[in-house]
Amino acid sequence: MMRFLWPLAIFIALVVFLAVGLNLNPREVPSPLIDKPAPAFSASLMSDPARRISEKDLLGKVWLLNVWASWCVPCREEHPLLVEFARRHEVPIYGLNYKDKREAGLAWLQRLGNPYTEALSDPDGRIGIDYGVYGVPETFVIDRQGIVRYKFIGPLTPDAIRDKLEPLLRRLNA
Repeated sequence: MMRFLWPLAIFIALVVFLAVGLNLNPREVPSPLIDKPAPAFSASLMSDPARRISEKDLLGKVWLLNVWASWCVPCREEHPLLVEFARRHEVPIYGLNYKDKREAGLAWLQRLGNPYTEALSDPDGRIGIDYGVYGVPETFVIDRQGIVRYKFIGPLTPDAIRDKLEPLLRRLNA
């Protein structure tokens, strides 16, 4: 009798784990960066490759890092929301053009509008890897001290901006 109970118990445990896993939100993958200093980087500007920006240049202000690419279909979906959000001037938005050709990224921004305070180039994806990027788009909120406070995976939505980003930005800018 016991030899039949063990497989049944294992099966029930697997069903419970599957049920819990199916109820998780894939956009809320915990990031090991939350409440830790933003990874160090130095990236060239897409508009002027001779100029560079590092995370140290952004200390003292709350800012967003939006990781995107011209080849990314969900980035195109998110882009009009970023353009609209940027018009409100709540925080500077820095775009990290991930594993993309500079010319393709610049053409994309020219065609669709540029919501970024500066668009930065990450052609080999090293900066994105340091930030733990799973895939584009992803958006990070970084506070005045350079601490990552939030990570959103996937294209931003009006609900995410209204319910997550804006309240957090108000708190961080208070």
